[in-house]
Amino acid sequence: MPGLLSVAIITLNEEANIARTLRSVEFADEVIVLDSGSTDRTLEIAASFPNVKVATQPWKGFAAQKNDAIERCTGTWVLSLDADERLSDELQTEIRALLPHNPDADAYLLRRRNLFLRRWIRRGGYYPDAKLRLFRRNAANFAPPSRFSDRPVHETIAFDGRLETLNYDIIHHVYPTIETCLDQMDRYSTLGAELLVERGEVSRSWGAILWNVVVLPQLIFLWKFFFRLGFLDGREGFLIHAYHSTYLSWTHAKAWQASRQR
Repeated sequence: MPGLLSVAIITLNEEANIARTLRSVEFADEVIVLDSGSTDRTLEIAASFPNVKVATQPWKGFAAQKNDAIERCTGTWVLSLDADERLSDELQTEIRALLPHNPDADAYLLRRRNLFLRRWIRRGGYYPDAKLRLFRRNAANFAPPSRFSDRPVHETIAFDGRLETLNYDIIHHVYPTIETCLDQMDRYSTLGAELLVERGEVSRSWGAILWNVVVLPQLIFLWKFFFRLGFLDGREGFLIHAYHSTYLSWTHAKAWQASRQR
């Protein structure tokens, strides 16, 4: 008989994170871990949890991989998590109290608490950073296999039904070190550049390159760090906003490079 809650997680070399994530969903009826070729202890750690089902397949891209993990779920409700996220104790209690009573909403936004160098970044637009992650598996508004939009990075779930927001947080251990931040910026800016090229949104003229690679990233930094009070998050706040602006610059520069090579 299908359970009430399934959790879908995709992984690749997540031994530093996966145990923390799985401990936060031990109350779920099943957890689907879909791995794309880990060479560390990710699968060994995941298999040690009794409610976890491990599967493997080659990498297809973020959206496709997450959709495949969701399709393996059997629960009435599905919770999609990243491997570096965990449910706060309060959110665990809230979900456990909510789902058995067949709530009216078909999907829920979950607030996300982003940690940078282990500091909670509260300002500059980084909180509450609500994401649609909890939804009825067979809700009519979701049309498998297109739960997550087909895009290279920053995939989202398209939804037009009744949507509510839960009160407590997912905790996102996004960048524990500066090295992990720079590595992810490099990878994600490459994927973001691919998206710009596909859309035909490539800066080619001197004016467009100057605006998107230099001016706009600096304006966004000033807006978030000063006007949206990012400076109140201290040195960590300064660094994450500076790096985010750099990420935007890299994305447009890489899109120009890719278009030039083509």
